[in-house]
Amino acid sequence: MYITISAQKVDGNYAQSASAFVDYLEKENQGKDRADLEYFFDQYENKITAAEVVAEIDGNTTKLKKTEPKYYSITLNPSRRELKAIQDSPDDLKRYTREVMKAYAKAFNREINNRPVTVEDLKYYAKVERQRTFKGTDKEIRENQPYATRILELKQQIRGIEAGKQSGNIRELNKEINQLEAAAPHRLNGKRIVRGTAKPGPQSHVHIIISRKDASNRYSLSPGSKHKTSEVQMHGKTVKRGFDRDTFIKNSENTFDTLFKYRRNYVETYTARKTFLKDPKLYFSMITKLPTNEKAVAFKLLQKSGVNTTLLSIPTSKLQLTIKAINQLKKGIGKAIESGSIGI
Repeated sequence: MYITISAQKVDGNYAQSASAFVDYLEKENQGKDRADLEYFFDQYENKITAAEVVAEIDGNTTKLKKTEPKYYSITLNPSRRELKAIQDSPDDLKRYTREVMKAYAKAFNREINNRPVTVEDLKYYAKVERQRTFKGTDKEIRENQPYATRILELKQQIRGIEAGKQSGNIRELNKEINQLEAAAPHRLNGKRIVRGTAKPGPQSHVHIIISRKDASNRYSLSPGSKHKTSEVQMHGKTVKRGFDRDTFIKNSENTFDTLFKYRRNYVETYTARKTFLKDPKLYFSMITKLPTNEKAVAFKLLQKSGVNTTLLSIPTSKLQLTIKAINQLKKGIGKAIESGSIGI
């Protein structure tokens, strides 16, 4: 499970309305009949319209400055293995999301009316999306790029010839374009994969928009707080502050495993990702020390995400990863993390 939390900030400015973001989340509804629309949901309701979401988020910003975010977005990105475990069920994803938001509330080291923050204090709306498209960080796009670049050059030449600005044989140029299209290493349904091509297989994920202010519109709840969970003295009173992101993500991961009886492999865990970022050598060492069956699953998951695991296929007692080997593995796993192709 790959979970992200982002502020609304885009290009250095804070929009004063959530309308643009909500419109973006409506993209999969375009062209659908009313009966087929995917609605927003919250902790209790399943059919909330985009207009209602915008009105509720925009109307819950009392005392927030123009330089402060009005809302945050959370994405829940299950891996293919996790989606397979729940049979790509939208209902299970909604159920999971509602449990995740309980964990989100508990991660705040804050009090409202002398009690801990609960999910009842949150104003959030979520939506299940069923599709994903290829982007620049994906292996397929990166490896197709040389072909894409050359094809673009040839098409520009053809336009120049047609405009009378240069000479050349358009037929021969089109022939080369067709050869390049056929030679590109990654194709789908007979066509070269480009940015924006829909990814095959189960791609379900969840987008959540959550108000910066609590449901009463009185208290600010920021998961982007620079303060880790702590207590400070303000005006003679002890005040709790902060948001524990690590605890939130770990609890969200554990919630999925408990709800759906999912057996999570080491390389799918948040702990593994943290270890990889802080101490790559320890991360690789931990993989080689896994029980045989678990190690086989770990290798399979990494290989599916495009990581060359050959360097890990050596006895633990003789594990001497060189700087070059570590860098090669780091590059591969880093790309896998960026594209969300493995659940770490």
